Amino acid sequence: MITSLKNPKVAAAARLKKRAFREADGRFLVEGPQGVREALGSGAVVELLLHSGPPDDLVEAARRAGVETLHVSEEVMSRLTSTVTPQGVLTVVRFVHVGLEALPQEPACVAVLHSVRDPGNAGTVMRSADAAGADAVVFSATSVDVYNPKTVRASAGSLFHLPVVRGTDTAESLEALRSRGCRVYAMDAGGDADLYELDLTLPTTFLFGNEAWGLPPEVASLADATVRVPIRGRAESLNLAAAATVCLFEWARQLRDGRRVALESVIASAAHDIRSPLTAMKGFGYALSTRWDQMAEEDRTLMLRGIVYDTDRLNMIVRQLVDAARGVAGALELYPERVDVQALVERVAQSAARDPDRPPVVWESPDRPVAFLDPDRLQLVLEAFVEAEVWWAGEGPIRVTARRSDGRLVLEAFRAGTELTPEGAVALFQPRSPGTGAGSKIGLFVAHGVAEAQGGTVAVEVANGGLRFRLDVPAGDGERAV
Repeated sequence: MITSLKNPKVAAAARLKKRAFREADGRFLVEGPQGVREALGSGAVVELLLHSGPPDDLVEAARRAGVETLHVSEEVMSRLTSTVTPQGVLTVVRFVHVGLEALPQEPACVAVLHSVRDPGNAGTVMRSADAAGADAVVFSATSVDVYNPKTVRASAGSLFHLPVVRGTDTAESLEALRSRGCRVYAMDAGGDADLYELDLTLPTTFLFGNEAWGLPPEVASLADATVRVPIRGRAESLNLAAAATVCLFEWARQLRDGRRVALESVIASAAHDIRSPLTAMKGFGYALSTRWDQMAEEDRTLMLRGIVYDTDRLNMIVRQLVDAARGVAGALELYPERVDVQALVERVAQSAARDPDRPPVVWESPDRPVAFLDPDRLQLVLEAFVEAEVWWAGEGPIRVTARRSDGRLVLEAFRAGTELTPEGAVALFQPRSPGTGAGSKIGLFVAHGVAEAQGGTVAVEVANGGLRFRLDVPAGDGERAV
């Protein structure tokens, strides 16, 4: 047991209580079992664990992870921690913050703190952002240090759960987030807009100011609107942490309800889309059962092919509907396996060819890429692309290409002759109700969710006189060619 504060490793840890030394070393302290547990499980670089009690599960977990552990006296532990009653365990961890460039390209919600000085408030905002499911928290250069021991402790481990940016210029941060599609709302007790009347289902950034004086006018003016949390009782205001928590959970509530509304639209659209193949199958079946002997062999074959085609289409719509429900509920499970992408495209092409009115689906890649993905979900995305090309582009075949690059699979479908605008093309990924225009109403919406579930993206562009859909996903461990 180490009992001296002069021990080199103890002294090196003790100096991290001061910001200047934290900045010089690029390391900080995490106190208490909760924070230590989250640090060990997050992938952060934990360099040292100090404990004053006998070895327990945290100490053993650290040792299994290759982290050095030191048994110190309670007096030493009390000098290392910032609490009145130390909890007996502490770690030294490498800085974990990221830069603005590491923020998601399509963030749903981000909290930006401008000149927030209270470490407890700052840590609580991180904890609330984590709990609500926000994408990141950004600290301005004038805010409290993210690695202040009280801030770290108040975050209760959430510092390790979501991206945290520190030391930025607020205007630069807001510009970066706006370029990613976010609307910026400056929170102010006297704000013009009511929080509960905003549409927060679109990408949202909340801008929070100092606990005492709020946001300076020149900073608030950078936002799209100033927003207040409505207070119905006699309290003058909410403190920063409480207001931030209300805002973040109102965003989460609207997002949940928005998904429910989206699912309702998907179900209504699927019911509408199902009618067409069912009606056709019923008509073919009735004709075959009542006029079989009077029909020519060619007519019977054509109708039977039509039944097979409509069965495939019906199966596709049902699979889309099931995956839409699972995606909205956050229960979409993936079953990856080795997929020959060319063979999958050829199966989709063969199914599409059963309808003589459909354009051919043509494979045009020189290579034969293989990926480790869920084949049913990959087929679902391609079917959605093909269906959209049939409706929204009108010239020539549907040309499909795929390639592996830097560990990712990029699959594209292109067809010439579209009248869509770029904005109209992007809108196809949103669920649409029956009667709101031509085309499948749910396929691309589901394709977007499936791509996200696999860590990828879908996109569309109007280019070269045509319509191009693109899937970009991690390719897993598949080989480049067979």
